[in-house]
This record gives sequence, structure tokens and C-alpha cells, in this order.
Amino acid sequence: MFELENISWIWLSVMILFIVVLFLFDYKWKSKTQKLYFSNKNLNKLSPNRSSIKPIAKFIVKIIALFFFVIAMINPKMGTKLESFKRMGVDVVFAVDVSKSMLAEDISPSRLDKSKQIVNEIIFSLNGDRIGLIAYAGKAIPQLPLTTDYSAATMFLQNLNTDMLSSQGTAIGDAIQLSISYFDDEEQTERLLFIISDGEDHNEFSSEIANIASKNNIKIHTIGVGTLKGSPIPIRKNNVISSYKKDLNGEVVITKLNRDYLKNISKASLGKYIDGSITKDVLSEVNEILSNTEKKEFDSKKFSEFEDQFQWFIMIGLIFFILDTLMFKSKTKWLKNLNLFNEE
Repeated sequence: MFELENISWIWLSVMILFIVVLFLFDYKWKSKTQKLYFSNKNLNKLSPNRSSIKPIAKFIVKIIALFFFVIAMINPKMGTKLESFKRMGVDVVFAVDVSKSMLAEDISPSRLDKSKQIVNEIIFSLNGDRIGLIAYAGKAIPQLPLTTDYSAATMFLQNLNTDMLSSQGTAIGDAIQLSISYFDDEEQTERLLFIISDGEDHNEFSSEIANIASKNNIKIHTIGVGTLKGSPIPIRKNNVISSYKKDLNGEVVITKLNRDYLKNISKASLGKYIDGSITKDVLSEVNEILSNTEKKEFDSKKFSEFEDQFQWFIMIGLIFFILDTLMFKSKTKWLKNLNLFNEE
């Protein structure tokens, strides 16, 4: 297997081809001109040491040298290089609420978009921590297991939407239960779960949630998105608001941030409630939490990487360049005696 690092330099090969065409044109023109004035027999008498082969050989050597220099600039990477490393960090799971109430726009651009923005900013501020992702509404579903691949995390994060779960509600208890399976190290004492939600739950808070968290050494921090005043839930068609969600009586539903519910969850698990209105402030508080959390050493990871090969092509190119320097256009005495090319 191989890959080309600087493929843009391949245009230099066109220049080499152009030089070859110019040389052939020049060689043909010189041969034609010489024949107008001298025959080969007379020309050999006037220039007995003239070689008709070596100028071509010297040019071929030059072209080969240039060709290898161009390949060196493109820098082919071949084979694999295995490296192992150890990483210190914290295991963090994000549980994002994707219920319909998260479509409310009391926080711009919407509660769900704000939640994704917050998690995205947190991910970009991390360094060495493993992250996992859970989506939940009427039930919780895993989205991404614990990983240090932040690019994959942001990709899965952006794909979260309110249509991915048909059952509605805010099953925070299910999200907490699911997060337990994410923490695979039984000896790990620091387990962080960040719940990003408006807190609208159809179930009353119970001690069961706190028991689930405490028994599994999970510290839950909640991030509330939404306002206490609340907002209607828009229904969109072709990305345009056509109406608002209504209840059985035909009244427009107003969804509000249930701050107390989220605070109770955090308090019961010795965590912290964070107001999600301002992303910058959320990021600051989350970073403070992470900095005060004991880090663990993750298992050694191995990854394969292509090795640079440009140095070999530079070396070969230099060999041909030196060979060209040592070659003369005139006949070499011992080669002349051997007459390998049947020169007259």
C-alpha cells in the first residue's frame, strides 16, 4: 500500500516531457543541419573523438535524475509504521435530548441546535479525553462509544435530530442507565455524564435516578437549554414554520425549561447544574469540572501510518546527477577500443 503526500507536484512531470520533446526536436535539427554540410565520414575525420551515443546517454541520465527528484517532491509513502502511545484523560459521556420540545426557539437558533453547539465546543476544547454520545427522547439509544476520534464525534453529533426517535418524552433515566455500559473500566472512580436537555420530563424525579448514578460512581452534570418563560414548538414544512404544536384542546403548547428537575438530578449525583444560555460560560464551567477530575491512563493504542520514502528517491536522483557530471560527450578511450556501439 502507498499514498502520495504532495500529488500537486505531479505537474512537474509534464515539464520533463516537454524537455524531452525539445531535446528530440533539437537533436533532429542538428543532425539535419550537419548532413547539409558534412557527411558522417568527413565529420568523423574532423572530430575523431565525437560520440553520437554519449550525448543521448547523458540526456537520458539527466532526465532520470529529474524524474526521481520529482517523485521525491511528491513524496510517496509506503508500508506501515506502528507506534504505541499512552493517553491521560477523562471518560466523558454526553446525553443529548432530541425530543420535540428541543425544537423550541426561545434560545437561538433552537434548543437542539444550541445543545449541539455546546457539545461541539466542548469537544474541540478537549485534549486526550475519551468521549461518548447518547441520544434520547422517549427512550435512549447509543450513538458513539467512548473514543478519542473527535472528528467522528462531531459528525455523529451533527446528525442528531428530533426525528430519529419515534417515541416522545424525555427519558433521562434511560439515558443514565445506558451510560453505565459506556464506562468499561470497573476500577475507574471518575465517571462523568453530561445531560443536555430542557428538563421537560413526563416522569417525576425519583431517587431511583440518584441510586443508579451513585451505585456506578457516575457524577451527572446537567446543562439546561431553554427559558423559564418558555416557547411554542414550531412545525416546519420545507424549512418554513407552518404552525405550532397544539394539545388535545387545540391550544398551542408552551414548553418551558424545567430547571429544578435538572438541578435535582445533578444534586443527587454530586454533580453541577450549568445554565446553557451562553456557550462561552458553559465551556468555562465544563473545563473547570474536567480539570478537577482525576485523570486515568488509557490503554496503549496502536495506529498505522505510512512512512516517508522521499529520501530514497533523492539519493537515486543524486546518483544519476553525479553520473551525468562524470560523463563526457567525447568517446572514452577504452570504450572506443571496445567499440560496443559499432561506431565508425
